[in-house]
Amino acid sequence: MLIMKKIMLEKINEKDKRALKIGAVCIAAIMVFLLAKSWIDHWSQIRTDLAELRNDLAFINPPEAKYQGLKMIVPVFEMPQNEKDQAFLFRDSFGKQLKDAGIKAGPLQFLPTIKSRVSPGYKLRRLRYKGKCQFAQMLDLLAGLKKNPYLVTIEEFELKCDQKNRQDIELDLVVSAFAR
Repeated sequence: MLIMKKIMLEKINEKDKRALKIGAVCIAAIMVFLLAKSWIDHWSQIRTDLAELRNDLAFINPPEAKYQGLKMIVPVFEMPQNEKDQAFLFRDSFGKQLKDAGIKAGPLQFLPTIKSRVSPGYKLRRLRYKGKCQFAQMLDLLAGLKKNPYLVTIEEFELKCDQKNRQDIELDLVVSAFAR
């Protein structure tokens, strides 16, 4: 077989040998081009996927200023604890909010605990506040309630304005928290 190949190569002239070499180089170039094209297409797809992932990461991990702004919008929440512990935590937190709003934190009355219709397995621990305050103080209290990590909802809210001074109001407020 080697002898036949050698004989065939001897019968081929220089022009044909050059044509065969150029053909072999072209075939190799075509093979390299096809492999390079698939590699470049794959690389392009990887770069596109990487850019999408970076955009997602930038959305998930925003700059600090944007993160702080989002934290101010979203209310905080602590997971409910057993009924006794939750009652004291909730009362202390709500009492602090009353003081922060400038409202004299009078007696906070616990109302009977009821089963939650919204979250089965949890109870609603309700707390009533009755007292007098200024209208601006009441607004400060309402604006700050979303910072209470135990608060679930405002169940009752009643205002009575003083006939002589409209800024003085009597506030009757019932708030609730989940408990286990």
